[in-house]
Amino acid sequence: MSTISVPPQLLLERILTLEIVRVTERAAVSAARLRGHGNEKGADQAAVDAMRRELNKIPIKGTVVIGEGERDEAPMLFIGEKVGAEFGPDVDIAVDPLEGTTLCAKNMPGSIATMAMAEGGTLLNAPDVYMQKIAIGPGYAKNVIDIDAPPAENIRRLARAKDVHPSAITALVLDRPRHAEIINAIRSTGAAVRLITDGDVAGVIHTADPENTGVDIYIGTGGAPEGVLAASALRCIGGQMQCRLILDTDEKRERAAKMGIKDPSMIYGIEDMVKGDCLFSATGVTDGSLLSGVKFRKNTIETETVVMRSVTGTVRYIKAEHRQLEKFHLD
Repeated sequence: MSTISVPPQLLLERILTLEIVRVTERAAVSAARLRGHGNEKGADQAAVDAMRRELNKIPIKGTVVIGEGERDEAPMLFIGEKVGAEFGPDVDIAVDPLEGTTLCAKNMPGSIATMAMAEGGTLLNAPDVYMQKIAIGPGYAKNVIDIDAPPAENIRRLARAKDVHPSAITALVLDRPRHAEIINAIRSTGAAVRLITDGDVAGVIHTADPENTGVDIYIGTGGAPEGVLAASALRCIGGQMQCRLILDTDEKRERAAKMGIKDPSMIYGIEDMVKGDCLFSATGVTDGSLLSGVKFRKNTIETETVVMRSVTGTVRYIKAEHRQLEKFHLD
């Protein structure tokens, strides 16, 4: 009896695309049950547990190479954790089971469950620390942006590349005290600033479609897992991104060195953080500008997910009705 083999280059698309959608769907539904309850850690834990359970059903030998948890003592899929059914291709995994825990706890817009999966050894393996980031969408010459240039200079560079006045540029920035100088510098050029309370994965993705999102550039400091996830998305849909890990203590530098990071001040481009074919999936938890949130109906649960693949540039939006409600309750 003959068997049908799937070439390795097709494994990520044909076998695993829908599988990772199921992972983020389950995480989103589990977290959504705690929307508005004011329990950030409880919602995060629910998403983590659901994501881990679903990952362990997939025919992969997976390793979490960057995840949530060390920085803020949140529940986590820990870095180095092995997931999957222990057979199938070796893959790297980056996770943020609940991006926007505060948004979920307060039932505010923009919370998502997200993950990326790539060929083994191709995702940046780094500690869960803060990361400096700057990103724009596709269609520009190389090196339009420079993470070491002042924010105002990056705004002017982008304006020249778009052939517009800086006042036509909108920059997305996390609303944090540490970004006060960046915000003032951007506004000094005449550019607008759109502030977000959380959710910089979705924020970076918005730069890829400025005509519809109104976001031209993302600037600021956020989590490293979110940086790798955002880079995975831009690897699929196009854009430019530069990042630098903030390794400002001996302990952080030692942790990074153990993960193979030799230069603590290295500037990472998209291709440095995501070297091979990758998949990216995100499911809405609360309604947001990127995705609709989970809807609990009388006899169904509705979800919306975006899933992307880098090698083909395919972007799929999947609206699903789940009728096996008992199974979701067990999750």
